[in-house]
Amino acid sequence: MSALILDAGAFVAVEREDRAMMARLAVARRHAVDLRTSAIVLGEVWRDARGRQARLARFLRGVDVRSVDEQMGRAAGVLLGHAGTSNPIDATVALVAENGDRILTSDPSDIRRLVTAAGTRAVTIGC
Repeated sequence: MSALILDAGAFVAVEREDRAMMARLAVARRHAVDLRTSAIVLGEVWRDARGRQARLARFLRGVDVRSVDEQMGRAAGVLLGHAGTSNPIDATVALVAENGDRILTSDPSDIRRLVTAAGTRAVTIGC
């Protein structure tokens, strides 16, 4: 079964309780679709040192957060070069995607370029 890959825009939508995003996530939950992201995406959305982003904290319990280690960092740089883009966080989002996954993103054009350059057959969905 495919997963939903989440970029920062997807997490912001969750935090704001965006109706469309909440509906997508409810469907994913009903169908036992895995949720996945890279750890550095959290740096784009987490702002409260005291953990008062309760909605986001609860939501993260159900998300597979992949580490960004040296190997992924290098792979992200290579992917940026191939795609002709410049955002390493977006590159890690593309790298955690697998064939058949769907990527929920606020930047569909750049993510699409990265996914194509990575040779992954994933669908990019704007949020």
